[in-house]
Amino acid sequence: MTPTRRLTFADHRRDLGANRYIYAVVSRRAGGLSIGVNLNPDKVCNFACPYCQVDRTIPGADARIDVPQLEAELRDLCERVAADTLWSTPPFDTAAPEHRRVVDIAFAGDGEPTTPPEFPAAAAAVRRVRDAMLPGTPIRLLTNATMLHRARVRAALSDIDDLWCKLDAGTHAWFARVDGTRFPYSRVLKNLTKLAAERPIVIQAMFCSLDGEAPDDHEIGAWVGRLRHIGATGTIAEVQVYTVARKPAEETVAPLSRDHLTKIAEAATAAGFLAKVI
Repeated sequence: MTPTRRLTFADHRRDLGANRYIYAVVSRRAGGLSIGVNLNPDKVCNFACPYCQVDRTIPGADARIDVPQLEAELRDLCERVAADTLWSTPPFDTAAPEHRRVVDIAFAGDGEPTTPPEFPAAAAAVRRVRDAMLPGTPIRLLTNATMLHRARVRAALSDIDDLWCKLDAGTHAWFARVDGTRFPYSRVLKNLTKLAAERPIVIQAMFCSLDGEAPDDHEIGAWVGRLRHIGATGTIAEVQVYTVARKPAEETVAPLSRDHLTKIAEAATAAGFLAKVI
């Protein structure tokens, strides 16, 4: 008899019945069940991170976001959580007991969630459902910070409780390589600096090996320098350091060891930040 595979942090399948926008995963970052909001069903992203686990060889769906449908899907999932029926539904019935709690509602999914024009309406809809059905559960935005200078995005942030912002590099060269983009690194840094001056942010930093090359001491030193710059006028509530946990888009990507990640986190801690390996 084949043993049942337990739902873990490494399993981020996003299928939940016929849902198009709402899914649920056990999140290592959040430490429990995260209700996900996918605003990129078309699988389009303005980054092309080689470590991304989204399979873009399979075509995505329509880019248009049906906000009423999204809201209905979220209400349905919240009802299942409230009725305690989610945990009898595969694969959630295999989740460890300590993970059987909703820890957040997170805008994440298959691309940068702030890029769709429906993002503000979706944020407002999620907040309505959260306030009515899961009061106290934080709404989080996982973002690469590329769109935070846009007025419509900034206006929508009032409906978001926690901002978890990506910063994987200290130099433009490594940024372009690890995040697979030509987007100006200076714009990301400017956006993060301005946002942190207005409200606390969490920095999420993915470190991995690319073609057998890991970020060296110079790169990590430059990354810490970027944290110092952002923190000089703003607040970084936490720095999360992590590596590859699931199959990446490119085979040349490899995870870093726990010891390596710990040294990176210690460098951030020495600079005065609350940093941890997740």
